[in-house]
Amino acid sequence: MLLAEIAATSTEVGSLSSRLAKVTRVATTLAAVGTPADIGVIVAWLSGELPQRQIGVGWASLRTLPEPAGTATLTVDGVDATFSEIKGLHGPGSQARRTASLAALFGAATADEQQFLRRLLAGELRQGALAGVMVDAVAKAAGVPVAAVRRAAMLAGDLPVVAAAALSGGGPALAGFTLQVGRPVGPMLAQTATSVEDALDTLGGTALFESKLDGARVQVHRAGDTVSIYTRSLDDVTARLPEVVEATLALPLTDLIADAEAIALRPDGRPHRFQVTASRFGTRSGEVGREPLSVFFFDLLHRDGTDLLDLPMTERLAALDGVVPQSQRMRRLLTADPAAAQQFLTDTLDAGHEGVMAKDPAAAYAAGRRGAAWLKVKPVHTLDLVVLAVERGSGRRTGTLSNIHLGARDPQTGGFIMLGKTFKGMTDAMLAWQTRRFTELADGPTDGYVVKVRPEQVVEIAYDGVQGSTRYPGGMALRFARVLRYREDKSAAEADTVDTVRAHYERNG
Repeated sequence: MLLAEIAATSTEVGSLSSRLAKVTRVATTLAAVGTPADIGVIVAWLSGELPQRQIGVGWASLRTLPEPAGTATLTVDGVDATFSEIKGLHGPGSQARRTASLAALFGAATADEQQFLRRLLAGELRQGALAGVMVDAVAKAAGVPVAAVRRAAMLAGDLPVVAAAALSGGGPALAGFTLQVGRPVGPMLAQTATSVEDALDTLGGTALFESKLDGARVQVHRAGDTVSIYTRSLDDVTARLPEVVEATLALPLTDLIADAEAIALRPDGRPHRFQVTASRFGTRSGEVGREPLSVFFFDLLHRDGTDLLDLPMTERLAALDGVVPQSQRMRRLLTADPAAAQQFLTDTLDAGHEGVMAKDPAAAYAAGRRGAAWLKVKPVHTLDLVVLAVERGSGRRTGTLSNIHLGARDPQTGGFIMLGKTFKGMTDAMLAWQTRRFTELADGPTDGYVVKVRPEQVVEIAYDGVQGSTRYPGGMALRFARVLRYREDKSAAEADTVDTVRAHYERNG
C-alpha cells in the first residue's frame, strides 16, 4: 500500500469531529490493506506510534528537509524498513548516515507525505485515532465483535499484532490470544473523580480505596526463577529494577502476573521526588549508588497456573494477600462511609503521596479506561500564568494556534520564566478564541512553528505537581499542565510568581 493513502487517511480523520466517522474512515483504509504486515504498521502509525518505538529522530532532525517529490511512490513496507534501518545505526558516523537516510526518505515523499512523516516522527500525530477509536475500527474492518478485539489487545499488549490477526484470521485468530506469563498485558486505567463522595456515588456506594503513590507503575511477571518487569507502556525494564526482581523471587509461588508500584522512599517512609524514581527507569541497569526502590503490589492477574483477571477485585486481592506480605501491599480501605474515605485520603496526602484510587470491588480486570471501575482522586493545584508563545496546530487543529508556552512572573526582574507548555483542556471554542487573541498579540518573527506573543494574556492552569527540569531556565516544570480558563479579569502583573511555584516544588520535595 502507498504511504500517500495513509497520509490522506490521517489528514481526513484529523478533520473529523465524530468518533463514528473516524472509526468508519480508518476501518475503510484497513479493509483495503493487502498484507498483515502492512496492517500492523498502519495501525501503529495511525495511533501516532512507530512499531520501532524510538529511532533517534526528533524535531531537531526535521527542521531542514529536501523539496518534496511530485509523485507518490513510497510504500508502507518500504518506509517501515527505512525506519528499522535508521534505528539500527550506531557507532562512529551513525549520525551522518541517519541524516542521509532521512534526507533520501523525505526527498522521495510528496508534500502531504512529508507532513505526515514529520508529525509521526516528532510524536505530534494527534488526529484522534487513538486506542479506543482504533480498536473499534479494527473490529469494523474485520467484521468481528469489538469486545473480542479489545480483550485480545489486552492479552497481547500489542494492538497492531491483534489487528493483523483479526483482519487475516477473524474471530478464531483473536481467540488464540490468551494470558501468558512473560508477555505484558494491556493495563487497566483510571478515570477521574472530583472527590471521595463523587467516587462512592459513581461506584454504587461502596469502594475499595487505595493509596495513590507518585511512583512508577510496573507489571511484574514471574515464571519460576525468571522475572520480567514492564512499564505502563509495556517496555521491559527488568535489568533496571533489581530490588523488584528480588522482592518477586521472595514470594511463595512459582508463577505470577501482578500490578505494582515502584517508588523511591526516604528513610522516614516519605516519597522522594518523582524524578528520583523516574531516574532509575532511564538507566540501562540498576547501578550501585542509585536510590533504592520499594515495591507495593496492588493487583494479581495470574497465580501458579490460574488466571484471575476475570474475577472480582475482592477475589483478586484475597489471592494477592495470600502470597504478598503486608509490607509490600498497597495500603487500602473498603468502605461505604464518606467520612472514613475522606480520612483515608487525608492520611495518604499527609504521608506525602498524591491521592487515592477508588475501585469497584466487584469489577474484573479490563485494559484501558472503559467504564468507571477505577477512579483517581487527588487534589487539583492551579496557577494563574502568562502565555509567552504559542505553537501552530496540526491534525484536527491545523489552522489554529494551539500549544501554549507558560510563564510565571519573576518579581526580581519583572519578566517571566517559562515552566512548560500544554495543549490539553482546550475546547473548540477556546481554540478559536485563542487563535484570534494570540494573532493580535504576536510579537516579532516566528520560525514557522512557534509564534512569540506579548506577555499579556493570563491563563488559569491546573497541574499535578512541579518537577525539576534542566530544560527551562527556572529549573522547574509543571507536570500534566492543562488549561482551565483564560483570565480576562487579570493582568500579567497579577499572575502567580515563580516564587510561588518554587515553594510548591520545595514543599513537596
